[in-house]
Amino acid sequence: MANPIWGFLWFIVLIFFSFFVAWIGCFFYVWTYLFSQCCDCCTGIADFFLKCVQFPGYCAKSMIDCKKMC
Repeated sequence: MANPIWGFLWFIVLIFFSFFVAWIGCFFYVWTYLFSQCCDCCTGIADFFLKCVQFPGYCAKSMIDCKKMC
């Protein structure tokens, strides 16, 4: 059985941290994605910022599943 404390901790991370990371990441993702179409060296960086934008979704999924953080 999943421990509901992990769900609560994921909720705290979701509210106080993940939206800030996604907000910063979305600005840089747009620019690096534009440059990755011209220059292949920006593709890895754009993928990293895409993961930052998707971080709130990962936190929400982990919160629902009460997944351990480690």
